[in-house]
Amino acid sequence: MTPINARRLANFRANRRGYVSLWVFAVLFFVTLFAEVIANDRPLVARVDGHLFFPVLVDYAESDILEDGLPTGADWHDPDLLRAVAERGWAIWPPIPYAYRSTVRDLGQPAPSPPSLRNWLGTDDQARDVLARVIYGFRVSVLFGFTLTIISSIIGVAAGAVQGFYGGATDLIFQRFIEIWSGMPQLYLLIILASIIEPSFWVLLIFLLLFSWMGLTGVVRAEFLRGRNLDYVRAARALGVSDARLMARHILPNAMVATLTFLPFTLSGSVTVLASLDFLGFGLPPGAASLGELVNQGKNNLQAPWLAMTGFLVLGTMLTLLIFVGEAVRDAFDPRKLPGGQG
Repeated sequence: MTPINARRLANFRANRRGYVSLWVFAVLFFVTLFAEVIANDRPLVARVDGHLFFPVLVDYAESDILEDGLPTGADWHDPDLLRAVAERGWAIWPPIPYAYRSTVRDLGQPAPSPPSLRNWLGTDDQARDVLARVIYGFRVSVLFGFTLTIISSIIGVAAGAVQGFYGGATDLIFQRFIEIWSGMPQLYLLIILASIIEPSFWVLLIFLLLFSWMGLTGVVRAEFLRGRNLDYVRAARALGVSDARLMARHILPNAMVATLTFLPFTLSGSVTVLASLDFLGFGLPPGAASLGELVNQGKNNLQAPWLAMTGFLVLGTMLTLLIFVGEAVRDAFDPRKLPGGQG
């Protein structure tokens, strides 16, 4: 590790709040990656009449499990099937025996129902387990944010690099295009799009990608405008180094310092955008695991405060952790900070 990277790492660790937030966020995200194992309406493993089944991985028909079963898909919450499995073998269930789309039966009261030993965070107005939807929704939100942030950053850095390196007419035309493109009414366009096709994960990603790439363009452009006139860049150009090599090896590393500082904040913004669209009803398809949809349910069901509180706490905690991580990254790349966070 180079001395400058060692100093950056030391400064990052010195920011205890950001360092701990990174670990907390990483653990939460890692756990939710295995959502199907934690919350599912199917057993992880079942043994019936001496045969092993893995319902969490395979869709079995009832006749595949029981000789006298129906040739339809197995409903593992059917009392008759559960009784037959218990009599002929055993089944290992996840800690939460509900998926994000599962309907909780026999609540004993109208949905939404309050938290209980059966449903730790209660159920929503469609009798679905809130904790299961939170686990799946957290994973979807973070994966969406990561994907949007990474792809938009690559496009934005490339666009800013071309603008700043070549300057002149290239920079002028590109700047006028960005000014016009950034003025497009994104929400209206999304409403029109939603009226034509049903938004999905990838449709929303591509649509938001059309506009989100401009976030880092200005920062990278400024770094390349400054860096292209430095002596070592001019010397490399005089030696015949190609433009692509100059941009990638001589100027981009310096520009990436500012870019990496912005990434955690860009990620939190991407998560917020998805939650906002889900709240307004223009996000993921109905029934999908969504934190924004949970907040919307809290607004529509004021008699069930656990819905709004859960959505607010989950989103608030996620964004707070990302902001703290962003502050730690900013300190790590601050040249005025001495090793260990002093100065």
